[in-house]
Order: sequence, then C-alpha cells, then structure tokens
Amino acid sequence: QVHLVESGGGVVQPGGSLRLSCAASGFTDFGFSSYAMNWYRQAPGRQREFVAAITRAGDNTIYADSVKGRFTISRDNVQNMLYLQMDSLKLNDTGVYVCHAVRDSRGSWGQGTQVTVSS
Repeated sequence: QVHLVESGGGVVQPGGSLRLSCAASGFTDFGFSSYAMNWYRQAPGRQREFVAAITRAGDNTIYADSVKGRFTISRDNVQNMLYLQMDSLKLNDTGVYVCHAVRDSRGSWGQGTQVTVSS
C-alpha cells in the first residue's frame, strides 16, 4: 500500500511559479524507489491530463508537450517525496494536480491539490 498527499497548490498570476509536493508513505511490501511517479492534472468537467513522469531512480523524465520547458519533475527517494516545479504558468495550467505512483502497471492516487492561475 502507498498513501500519497499533495501540497503546494494555490493561486498565482500568469507567468508566476509554484512548487508542488507529493509525500508518499504507508509502504508495506515495496519502498518508494520501486515506484515510477507521475503528475496528472484535471479541470472540472475535463478529462485527466498527463503532465509529467519520472523513473524509479529519477534518472529520466517525460513531459507533456503543453508543459515541456516550463515544468520540472523531480523526486527524493530518501525523503519519499515527489515534486513538480511549475514556472511560466499559464491560465490553462489551472486544475487539480494529482500525483500517481505506479508499480507493475498498478497505481495509487493522491487526493490532489488545486492550482489556479488567474489574472
């Protein structure tokens, strides 16, 4: 089992920055470093959108085209933390950002944190 709790969301102006965190805990059979991690986001009434992914060791990352060059995903396997640094935020970056842990095609989801980009 893995428990994920996001934090760091808030209201920011276009062009601003936010750093999201996802704290992982409750591991039983496997540790945090056994999970690839992802960030997704979802606006009300919209489909969930992939944002970024990071490998188990944190040695490779993948980004959605819409955020590439602006967002940076990272992880700390000692502190069991996942991060998403968001820079140059745009209005359409608004949504609930959720972290996702994956092992052997099985996933766990956090509760999400709200990011609102507003002028």
